Amino acid sequence: MNEKRLHRDASKSRTLRTFADFEERGPEAIMRAVQTEDFPVIKQFVAPVLALAVIGAAHAVDLSDAQRAEIEARIKPVGDVCLQGESCGGAPAAAAAAGGAAAVIDGEGTYNMACMACHATGAGGAPKVGDLAAWEPRIAKGVEALHNSGLNGVAGTSMMAKGGRADLSDEAIIAAVDYMIANSQ
Repeated sequence: MNEKRLHRDASKSRTLRTFADFEERGPEAIMRAVQTEDFPVIKQFVAPVLALAVIGAAHAVDLSDAQRAEIEARIKPVGDVCLQGESCGGAPAAAAAAGGAAAVIDGEGTYNMACMACHATGAGGAPKVGDLAAWEPRIAKGVEALHNSGLNGVAGTSMMAKGGRADLSDEAIIAAVDYMIANSQ
């Protein structure tokens, strides 16, 4: 027992206690001070934890089909990516529910959703709906020019293509432009 105590005392004398000790003994002293025999608690802790991890991993493999199905249901993706032109699982059903190609596009609804923020307030120089003086020179250029401005934006102004709503169809933008023209003549 005294030998162990002496050995511990000797190892304590090798440890660095202050920055001055580091400067005096140099960086090699750190390597000598930290040895594996200084960490018996870590050795005693790591082995049981590692054994429990291995046992736990072995039990994780023994899942029933019902348990696997529950796990798959919890971690499945929320949605799928379906690109235009591809046949996706629920896309035809969703299109049929919405009325498909025969669905009526609501110009006023598109205006309220995408255009109203600027065209009701005049933000960024946008002509206000109902302002005849602002719309007259634009309407004089023709409906096609106005549709093109709505679809592709107007260079040099804050009007972006589709009003910044790239998710909207061309038909929806054209319907919104037609709504604004009809209410500004």
